[in-house]
Amino acid sequence: MFEPISGLPEGVIGFEAVGKVEATDYEDVLMPAIGRGAAAGDVRLILVLGDRFTGYSSGAMKEDAGLVSHAKAWKRTAVVSDLGWVAHLSTAFGWMVPGKFKHFGLADRDAAIAWVAQPE
Repeated sequence: MFEPISGLPEGVIGFEAVGKVEATDYEDVLMPAIGRGAAAGDVRLILVLGDRFTGYSSGAMKEDAGLVSHAKAWKRTAVVSDLGWVAHLSTAFGWMVPGKFKHFGLADRDAAIAWVAQPE
């Protein structure tokens, strides 16, 4: 599931993945939040995959590819994780994410939030 991250700067959407992320988590939580951000003018997203994250279902992985909706509204996305496969995929496919994209380690979570909040 996706737990909202509180205390973020205005205009920043943030979630921490907890347990196993399912397709319904994208449909019911993440995509509506991105839609609201796009309607407000831009999407600035931070996604944390930390110690409480156990993986994605196959349906969720397919939904992950659909995150590029509202492509023109995407400004910055930060993925925060110490998982090696997340870092690898971020390097390999980060260029496909609309706007600016960056991977951060868990120790740099505050820096990731600050980076996502930066004006263009």
